Amino acid sequence: MMYSLRIACRWLLLLVGMLVIQHTTAQLNGQSKLPVDAKVKIGKLPNGLTYYIRQNKKPEQKVELRLVLNAGSIQEEEDQQGLAHMAEHMAFNGTTHFKKNDIVSFLQNIGVGFGNDLNAYTGFDETVYILPIPTDKPGNLEKGFQVLEDWAHNVTYLTDDINGERAIILEESRMGKGANDRIFRKVYPHLFEGSKYAKRLPIGIDSIIQNFPVDNIRRFYKDWYRPDLMAVIVVGDIDPLKAEEMVKKHFASLTNPPTERKREYADVPSYNSSKAMVVTDKEATGYRVSINYPAIKKPVSVTLSDYRKELIQQMFISMLNERLQEITQKENPPFIYGSADFDSYARGYESFNAMAAAGTGDIRKATNALAEEIERVKRFGFTQPELQRAKKTVMAQYERTYNNRTKTESADLVEEYMNNFLDQEPIPGIEKEFEYVKVMLPAITLNEVNEVSKEIKDQQNLFVYMSGPETNDNTAPTDKELLAIIDAKAKADIMPYEEKAVAATLLSKAPTPGKVLSVTKNALLGTTEYKLSNGVTVTLKSTDFKGDQIIMGATRPGGKNEYGVADKYNAEYMVPVTTAMGLGQFSPTDLSKVLAGKTVSLEPVFSPISEGFRGSSSVKDLEAMLQLVYLQCTAPRADTALFRAFIQKNKLQYANISANPRAAFADTLYKLLFNNNPLAPVVVPNSEYFDQISYDRVLAIRKEHFGDVSGMQFVFSGSFKEGEIKPLIEKYIASLPATGKKFSFVDNKVRPVEGKKTLTVSKGKEQQSLILGFFTGETPYSEAVEMKAHALSEVLNIRIIEELREKIQGIYGGGTYAELEKYPYSNYSFVVQLPCGPQKVDTLIKAIQIEFNEMVAKGPDTTYLNKVKKQWLEQHKLDIKDNGAWVEKLLQVKSQGNDPDRFVHYEKYVNMLTPKDIQEAAKLVLAGNEFLAIQLPENAKGTPAEEPKKGF
Repeated sequence: MMYSLRIACRWLLLLVGMLVIQHTTAQLNGQSKLPVDAKVKIGKLPNGLTYYIRQNKKPEQKVELRLVLNAGSIQEEEDQQGLAHMAEHMAFNGTTHFKKNDIVSFLQNIGVGFGNDLNAYTGFDETVYILPIPTDKPGNLEKGFQVLEDWAHNVTYLTDDINGERAIILEESRMGKGANDRIFRKVYPHLFEGSKYAKRLPIGIDSIIQNFPVDNIRRFYKDWYRPDLMAVIVVGDIDPLKAEEMVKKHFASLTNPPTERKREYADVPSYNSSKAMVVTDKEATGYRVSINYPAIKKPVSVTLSDYRKELIQQMFISMLNERLQEITQKENPPFIYGSADFDSYARGYESFNAMAAAGTGDIRKATNALAEEIERVKRFGFTQPELQRAKKTVMAQYERTYNNRTKTESADLVEEYMNNFLDQEPIPGIEKEFEYVKVMLPAITLNEVNEVSKEIKDQQNLFVYMSGPETNDNTAPTDKELLAIIDAKAKADIMPYEEKAVAATLLSKAPTPGKVLSVTKNALLGTTEYKLSNGVTVTLKSTDFKGDQIIMGATRPGGKNEYGVADKYNAEYMVPVTTAMGLGQFSPTDLSKVLAGKTVSLEPVFSPISEGFRGSSSVKDLEAMLQLVYLQCTAPRADTALFRAFIQKNKLQYANISANPRAAFADTLYKLLFNNNPLAPVVVPNSEYFDQISYDRVLAIRKEHFGDVSGMQFVFSGSFKEGEIKPLIEKYIASLPATGKKFSFVDNKVRPVEGKKTLTVSKGKEQQSLILGFFTGETPYSEAVEMKAHALSEVLNIRIIEELREKIQGIYGGGTYAELEKYPYSNYSFVVQLPCGPQKVDTLIKAIQIEFNEMVAKGPDTTYLNKVKKQWLEQHKLDIKDNGAWVEKLLQVKSQGNDPDRFVHYEKYVNMLTPKDIQEAAKLVLAGNEFLAIQLPENAKGTPAEEPKKGF
């Protein structure tokens, strides 16, 4: 009788559950079409051009413009390979209304930086032009639309401009070369065998770029740059009616060619049979394996049911990646990194793929483990706890985006509309999406998620490839071995995944709260400061910059410089080692599980001269972030197995790092730069360093620096209320242990080499060179001088674009960087970096020297300084309303005594800069020690550079 009653109860519960699911789903009709966000206006001109307009006031007085072309390298003919990408470059080389370089100059004058703000990119199926326009000055927007229109149909394509751009494109191609590129170019044609994608890499073919007849690129522009393949996107602080008027004014007159070429989409055929490749290269630094399933056509999401399927697939991949991550945290892990996804380079297709990196470890073992995990999911699926964690994570992501919906940056919205135009990705808006997810997510069953594996269960034909270092032994498996490993797993005995129970809360016992002893206000900064009973200070900046964001930082003097040679690597790797062992009662895997669904992160910071934390959270997860702070300071976790796993993984990862020419060059130059000082900073990790890490010393150093918060300065900026955060600070920060110990900045006496030195290293198969120049010296620290040095660097970066890139055509990218430091001793450093071809080394060194001499002798022309000022002021408009920027500035004010007025009234100090200030900065930073390092290839073609005798 009792048994029958229990069965009846179970059936009743099951029936109720089914009714709940049916009722919940019924609230949303799966066949209903996904709506378009009412906040965006989508229109189409008679010529076929599509436009998207969205008013958005974050940030104020700025409009994001995009010209999106539904054509890319797939549209190239055999003799045009690389010309879709070059056509994108040519848009900056002269149009009907802007002569060569005038576009860049105009935009710099209104505060738009070339590369960081103004940019463009070319893909297989699209070309996108990115143009942010500040609207504080009348006429900016009109001129911005004129630029966009000119890119669409008025690029001049003068023969001299085309020929001049060839060298810059080749330099861009040169920068991407190396072991990874060589391996990729061997694998890629097989990955997309039988498809046009196999032979249309956007960067193209060097020989075609060097030699193509100029009419080939003009033909590409004429065929594909046409309104029926274009979208104009306008998002920002603009009246929608005005935006629509400007779109029509500038684009309604565009016409399509009389005989249009059909815009065709390349097919991707399924693999006819399973195939494997083993590709090795003497400059490769580690082994990795990739398992690729055939590409299948991905239907466009149109209905709510489609949206739900995407949610399910998203959770499937999230759970699989959690498992792969868990494997890497075991002792003697079979691989050091692993991931899986459904994606593809090909538009309209998706392919399940998974990869594992083994460093210099056993690639057969890594392949076995990766194949086994895929097979385990195929057979047994996931567990209910895994599903619940995935649901919490997805819900947290949507909830936070929803909470920040009125503070979303225009640049983020632009991405959505681009994807809608190119891939028909739905844009219902976050309000609708959050509504859907709240209804759909609870009703998604484990069986539905496990059903995703059906997409790969029946696919027998795979493409598997392994890449790694070139060796003389049998380290690498053969093609047949790779396939045999995969086949064997399909028949092997495999156990289901075992779910380990973890605690539901971070803290097993609540701390005894401390007290806020005093409260002070700072009217200039708009902050509140607490002095806590344990001596810690907390600065609060309550803001409305985001609807749901809290950023935290903490700092005090200390850091790695306190330790000598015996403890160098214990101090260097203390944070990653202890992080790898977990926190409190939780291993890293368990910590991830208990934090599932929480929007929170926290990382310890241990620099050469300071220590502290950086963290962020949503409003509701603020307490979780503070609990993590408490655990970091009171309960670091000791785990010998995970310690050994960390050592093993890093030894495998870096054992062959010297095979990379750039890494070998950097390692050599930094040793010489710091005169072979054994305490010099670690720039390139070495496998041997990890043998010198002591389990006991790492834990001791951790306790010395994070087990005592004396003198720590905490800063919070974000969407919190002071009345609500105060009791949490008393509970979790005022309760932290503090002995009153004094911490200070430590100078370990490491100094750059004095005088003028040069170094030339010949390393690498590719015809690549790198010029690195370091100017260093000691000088009293001043924030005013620091700003002048930064301005010098920015002015020179503009000059480098104009002279070294556009005129000399010796580089694709490069530049300078200036830094003044107050601690551990007052010093400056000025660095120039110029990647180039070996035949251009001498020319570029002479050219940059001319620029340096000009700055020292005369300073910059006012027009260049004004461009820098305008870009800085535009960036400051963003920084002054950014929680992260406020945290960093407040930490500098608290820890280094920086003047807060220089941030709050930044415009005043920028506008005070004169060309003479920049000249003075040049005289300072270019007059001290010089260290010039040049990397040449092993066998330089053409005229090799002579080693400079006197540096710059």
